[in-house]
Amino acid sequence: MSVIQKEILLAGSRGKLKSLALFDNGATYSCIKPEIAERLGTPEPLPEPMTFGTADSGTKVTAGSRIALNFHINGCRLSDEFMIISSLSENVIIGAKTLQAWRIKLDFENDEVIVDPRVTELRLI
Repeated sequence: MSVIQKEILLAGSRGKLKSLALFDNGATYSCIKPEIAERLGTPEPLPEPMTFGTADSGTKVTAGSRIALNFHINGCRLSDEFMIISSLSENVIIGAKTLQAWRIKLDFENDEVIVDPRVTELRLI
């Protein structure tokens, strides 16, 4: 598991907010603290709660709701759902599901997040 921390711009139905985000290829889902989520939009209850293990062995956290948000990095607009978890150590975590969906690459040698702008082109086929 490796991580990179970068500032991103989050955008939801209630507004926009800059925040540091932890890009974590060891986290399955992207997550956000409740106070950040509520400033940006309206959380939606999950059909059933989801429990996640953490880097702290034996510690688990639970999400009961999620929020769909856009986020901007390196001039590219991306979007995904974020699990809302009150006990996060970071404001925002970008997890493997989001990294894979948008083909985001993490360059740990240079501490860079690489987004190919071609994947952000909207297409209807």
